[in-house]
Amino acid sequence: MVSTPPLLRRRFLCTTVSKNWTVKQVTKSNFQESLEDIKNHISSSDFIAVSLQKTGSYSAPLHRVLSIDTPEIAYWKAKYAAERFQVLQFAVCPFSIRASNYVIAHPYNFHLFPRDELKIGMPSYSFSCQTSYLTATAREGFDFNSCIYDGISYLSRMQESAAKTQMGNPIPSPDVIKSSSVPTLADTLFVQRIRSRIKHWKNTCKSSSLKTDEPLLWSIRKIVLGNEEYRSRPCMTIDVCSERQVQLVLEMLEDFSDDLVPLIIPAKGGSIQAVRVVWTSSKEEKELFERELQNVEEEENKKIRGFREVIELISASQKPVVSHNSLNDFTFIHSKFIAPLPPKVDEFMCSLRMVFPYVLELNILMKKIGPLRKTTNISAAISYLKNHFLAPIDIEIPHKVNEGKVHGHNALKICLLFAKLCSILKISPSVIESGNEDLAPTLKGLANIFSRFSTNLEEPVDGNISFWSSSTRKVMSEHLVFLWGFKGGITAGMLKGLLRESHDIFSREFDVKLVDKSTAIVVFWQPGLSQTFVDIINSDGISGSLRELVSDGLKGTCYETYKRVCRLGLWELNLAGSLDRALMKTDCYLEDDSKRIQSEMYWYNDDVINLEEL
Repeated sequence: MVSTPPLLRRRFLCTTVSKNWTVKQVTKSNFQESLEDIKNHISSSDFIAVSLQKTGSYSAPLHRVLSIDTPEIAYWKAKYAAERFQVLQFAVCPFSIRASNYVIAHPYNFHLFPRDELKIGMPSYSFSCQTSYLTATAREGFDFNSCIYDGISYLSRMQESAAKTQMGNPIPSPDVIKSSSVPTLADTLFVQRIRSRIKHWKNTCKSSSLKTDEPLLWSIRKIVLGNEEYRSRPCMTIDVCSERQVQLVLEMLEDFSDDLVPLIIPAKGGSIQAVRVVWTSSKEEKELFERELQNVEEEENKKIRGFREVIELISASQKPVVSHNSLNDFTFIHSKFIAPLPPKVDEFMCSLRMVFPYVLELNILMKKIGPLRKTTNISAAISYLKNHFLAPIDIEIPHKVNEGKVHGHNALKICLLFAKLCSILKISPSVIESGNEDLAPTLKGLANIFSRFSTNLEEPVDGNISFWSSSTRKVMSEHLVFLWGFKGGITAGMLKGLLRESHDIFSREFDVKLVDKSTAIVVFWQPGLSQTFVDIINSDGISGSLRELVSDGLKGTCYETYKRVCRLGLWELNLAGSLDRALMKTDCYLEDDSKRIQSEMYWYNDDVINLEEL
């Protein structure tokens, strides 16, 4: 009888979603040792799946992306959440697909906490929590004490730059580019004075290196000559008053022999405080010193960056990143690990593309299979595909981890679902290694398109917003009017009947849909009628039934007011309160109308927008 090798036995056990999956849990105590492992796994894999566990996402149903939202509004809502909530777990799973049905995965789950370890007020003093998210996390057995005390901290790229400035550590000078400007008399005098000082100091260093003074005499010599030391080597600090003087000092040092190494000492205000010149006795010692500086910088970067080292490894690999909810996940990633989120969606897309060139959204692939178009749950999608398609996938997890925790399984589920979708849709997941084409053509065409709206990072942001329904009609955002102030308990059909009898403008084709209990949307299918109705309802000359509705509190406004609500975060308990608040912001009307973008969307035949399905 031939026994099955242990590796194959594990592989066969992992053909579906399984609690037996082993995910390496990484905290501050084992972060450094795990960093080298994940670096090797990222390098050897073709894709990287990511999944975030946060303290919250949408604190109210209206904060979720609705079918009436433009790409810009969808981004503002995601930005609103990313700036308020925190990431507690970040699952990363480098993986490769072999022979279309065999996945080799290396799952890690990093536990994070924004601790001010450097005592510089970063990364964060406070963040919001959503009770439903914390409850769900606690049910999974998440150890909040371990997260707080042993979670890995981090700084974003922008925070790292500010931290290094505050710490004031010397940094190697950049390559010197000769200035084309003509030196002034002050420049010439400054250079002559510094040149004389350096020559005298350098000669002293050379003569001192040839003598064998007693320790006491050597100490007295250093005091008299004003000699300093940096990392056990003689150095001299040159104070500067401007960037121009820094340039002059660095250019002048180019004229000396190769035994001098300049270092820049930053000031706390962000400018340069001084230039430190270090003397080395030989070419070999200079190379040794430069390697020491490089090692010190790498260790300092690891200490400052924390978990962001993993983000930098993913970015440097240029590998495709697979996510299930790219818009939400990557607004969080940008906000916490790159820089503050920009105000406009196109700026965000360009910035993100610089860090992650290829982002693959699972929801985009799922939409290509009809019944999955409205499915947002990963496990439900995997279960459906398993029951309706013959696409078995074997997952191999080479490294064994003796942990009973189930945290971080979503990243593995993303790997499994991605492999199944590629198999069913006949998409080749192979990676092309030659040249700059690092992604198969079919997948490359699907990259950088976020779910909830079909905006490609390489295209303008005023494209269509794609929502799927068995019966839909395309509508422009300028054709929508928001109504509120009607009686409670009214249905969309009842409101449509009241409006039809209230004014002649409703003799044309229109539809009504409730957004929540307080607010409805009216769409006019004939261009121009929406603005005409807004002008009528806000004028003093209205009469008849419409006048009675307005007297009872009915209000109306255009789509731009809703955009102000989302852009400025003017959220109240219901949309009616938010719209009232936006109309009170008179300064918002200063927005340049010529820059407004009219977006297309698809109109459902349903009477109510189901906020729980979005």
